[in-house]
Amino acid sequence: MTSHRVAYDLNEALLAPGEVAIIGAGPGDPGLLSLRALALIEQADCLVFDRLVSKEVLALASPGVRRFYVGKAANCHAMTQEQTNALLVRLASEGKRVVRLKGGDPYIFGRGGEEAEILVENGIPFRVVPGITSAQGCAAYGGFPLTHRDHAQSVTFVTGHCKGDGALALNWQALAGAHQTVVFYMGLANAALISKKLQECGLGADHPVALVERGTTPEQRQVITCLGELVSTIDKHDLRPPTLIVVGDVVRLVDVLAQPIPEEAVFASGETLELAQERIVL
Repeated sequence: MTSHRVAYDLNEALLAPGEVAIIGAGPGDPGLLSLRALALIEQADCLVFDRLVSKEVLALASPGVRRFYVGKAANCHAMTQEQTNALLVRLASEGKRVVRLKGGDPYIFGRGGEEAEILVENGIPFRVVPGITSAQGCAAYGGFPLTHRDHAQSVTFVTGHCKGDGALALNWQALAGAHQTVVFYMGLANAALISKKLQECGLGADHPVALVERGTTPEQRQVITCLGELVSTIDKHDLRPPTLIVVGDVVRLVDVLAQPIPEEAVFASGETLELAQERIVL
């Protein structure tokens, strides 16, 4: 296979000493990173990165970059959000070129807005680079659209986990409306509540649901189920975070639109084509 390097010339000022770039690293596949994000990563003195930023994206930084892991998982935080905020302020105040890398898009359930507010409060210049969010990546790689003129005229991104482990108080009636797609981020722990509330508000037990674990990565797993079997499906397949819950009729299109894995595909895990097909299409 021939190797190609992409040449690019972006009309953008260099990252200045003491400036922070809040960057969306995308859902996992390094090929989904934007050229603007790549250009800024290559300029960084310091990388402050989350749990879901892939090692392939991190490898794009210069060898001498300082790395700060601030990842968060359920009940397991390398740093609190307040500590992460303080770290960004400290590094920028020291005159470092700081790249804050977040999985997906920083302004969609990525706490990027909170961090930007802290930078403004401390007079620190920053810029934001959007990334392909998990919902977009998982749907495209999973073989179904998020909107479709015949099935869904709108899409809603919803947090399935509230701040401080509080109650998940959502407008369930609106989320159960017809002709829409609803994507729950971080919703595994509340899957029983999601299933119950949506059915109480009018969606049928047979309403289609896609569960996509580690979307766009070599470890992607996808299971198609329905609202009535949501919890049992999660348990049966032992699905773990990060897993998106996609609710809507668009999920039915996976039978038509899902693409076969090419025979020449090379997987980072070294698995065979047969294993990869079994993994992705359950």
